[in-house]
Amino acid sequence: MTGLLIHSLSEFSDLILEALALADAREVVEIGSEYGGMSSFLAEHCRVRGGRLTTIDPSPKREFLAWLKLGPDIRHLAKTSLKAFADIDEADAWVVDGDHNWYTVYNELGHIDAISRRAGKPLLVFVHDIGWPCGRRDFYYAPERIPPEYRHAYSFDAGAIPGQAALVEGRGFRGMGQFAFAEISGGARNGVMTAIDDFLADALRGGRELGFAEIPAVFGLGVIFDLDAPWSAPLADLLLPYHQNKLIGALEANRLRNYLRVLDLQDEAAARTGFV
Repeated sequence: MTGLLIHSLSEFSDLILEALALADAREVVEIGSEYGGMSSFLAEHCRVRGGRLTTIDPSPKREFLAWLKLGPDIRHLAKTSLKAFADIDEADAWVVDGDHNWYTVYNELGHIDAISRRAGKPLLVFVHDIGWPCGRRDFYYAPERIPPEYRHAYSFDAGAIPGQAALVEGRGFRGMGQFAFAEISGGARNGVMTAIDDFLADALRGGRELGFAEIPAVFGLGVIFDLDAPWSAPLADLLLPYHQNKLIGALEANRLRNYLRVLDLQDEAAARTGFV
């Protein structure tokens, strides 16, 4: 049923590429490549501007690896992001779409900010999955990679349902063994949007106010940027119509309700036939 679900960051490609052009971003780092849907757009953007795309993913899909063989100018780091940062000295922009949990994203943002500041580069980061279900609920591809003190109780089988804090057995949006969700949503150190909130609060305590736009579509896109960057005003103008747009948010909520209803129908059919 995943073929019915629009979930790729590439759905935002027009907006992201326009933002990268405004910032004259030539060196771009992408965290989380999966099938390479967004990677191909980013690679072409960098190629045209004489820059380079660096991708980070410890276990991308075979479609990405096949595409990678055709692009010798692309640098791929087959590591987790938190290990790969040691190999990166600078970048003009970052695209974060890897492991969607507080510990990973909060530390990714901290490393990205530190690298950018050392290189004297203004901050420009695109973060996917800031909305439901990962905004306030941790998601783990590999729970064992998260230190126990930052890892919530989780399930690979129970499902998330909008408006419900607890997972539900046998229903909802669930990993089916491919990924796990935290059993309870909300609270401290839980979810991608919570990681962003904490990162922005840290910056503010340090005397730095960062720009942030929240686009409530396709599981949510967040854009974090330095307000004193020379391109911050045109970037803000580009993003403002989408920021917390109520119509877009309503369409996203309806999309998710429809998809979850399809999952319910699938589960009901499986229960009647005895097939799972």
